[in-house]
Amino acid sequence: MINILLQIVFWVSFAAMFHSYVLYPLFLWFTMRITKKTSFEQYTISDELPFVSILIAAHNEETVIAKKIESINNTSYPVSKFEIIIGSDCSTDNTNSIVKSFEANLNSVKLIEFYERQGKIGVMNKLIDIARGEIIISTDANVFFEKSTIFELVKNMKDSSIGLVDSRMVNTGLKQTGISIQESAYITHEVLVKYREGMLWGTMIGPFGGCYAIRKELFVKPPLNYLVDDFYINMKVLEQGKKCLNNIEARVYEDVSNELSEEFRRKVRIAQGNFQNLKTFRKMLWPPTKPLAFAFISHKVIRWFGPFLILLLLFSSSFLAFQSNFYYWLLMAQLALFVLPLIDFVFKALRVHILPLRFATHFFSMNIALLVGLIKYLKGVNSNVWKPTQRNQ
Repeated sequence: MINILLQIVFWVSFAAMFHSYVLYPLFLWFTMRITKKTSFEQYTISDELPFVSILIAAHNEETVIAKKIESINNTSYPVSKFEIIIGSDCSTDNTNSIVKSFEANLNSVKLIEFYERQGKIGVMNKLIDIARGEIIISTDANVFFEKSTIFELVKNMKDSSIGLVDSRMVNTGLKQTGISIQESAYITHEVLVKYREGMLWGTMIGPFGGCYAIRKELFVKPPLNYLVDDFYINMKVLEQGKKCLNNIEARVYEDVSNELSEEFRRKVRIAQGNFQNLKTFRKMLWPPTKPLAFAFISHKVIRWFGPFLILLLLFSSSFLAFQSNFYYWLLMAQLALFVLPLIDFVFKALRVHILPLRFATHFFSMNIALLVGLIKYLKGVNSNVWKPTQRNQ
């Protein structure tokens, strides 16, 4: 009886992981291939376009803020149709003086200074109140636009069923010496999953927080202690019955982090926020046959509990290995996978960088970060004030 229970634990855990990481993305790809592509009413560049407020929460961004403003002003979107509001969150470098130099020459730029740390959510919740646009673009200081970015984010908003449109993030500054190639590959994969969720059901789960567009009327202010505001805002749009999409033509560029320690710190913070959002939106997991619940469970929830599934696989196969050669070799295969990050660490110390090994390191560090994030979440989250991730810039 115990053996049967352990086998059930093993195969349920394996099936859940396999579904989330392999079957679900394949299901989306295949369904897109056999389903007629969804079409939405769209603006053309010759239409009367909506006024857009571009909101940026910035803390000590002197190295990127000028390039950011220039990338916005160099887009094809009519300059009379957008404003740039930058909330400087107690910056102590030259961020404010740089923005003021643009503000003196451009009517579209406005600086709002905060003299006590607010955190991104605190800043955005205040900026939204003074934004004049019917469409809000929330974007980070280190995320740069290309010529068509604003228009591509806005064009689907002509369709009243669309509430939020996400961008396609393209990573720059990739290096073999760290984790940036693996992180970029993961993000690229995620973008395609989100794109297909949106096109099939309008249920894109979790936008890229560095740049997305939302109707102002649908923006719900996240609680000040929340750590993943973009996910909260996304789910509130879906909760209001509107669709969320990813437009892969709305490209933006970000210099991805190459340091494992920096990426781990960021993912721990995201994991804390994930469990905050899971508690808030747990009712949206039922019934699981609905597209929104199916996407939420398949794309996010299973992965958030990935560390426990990995431990259950290891635990169950450890006992079953004494009863069966089959489970013995499954256990050996798992242990071999656990050893790969250690091998990668040794090779990295020797300045030898083997990409497959680094992917194993990335996967296990991501799951350890989820576990640490859950522990921190259970201890309580009191503030969303953040230290920006160090990039390669």
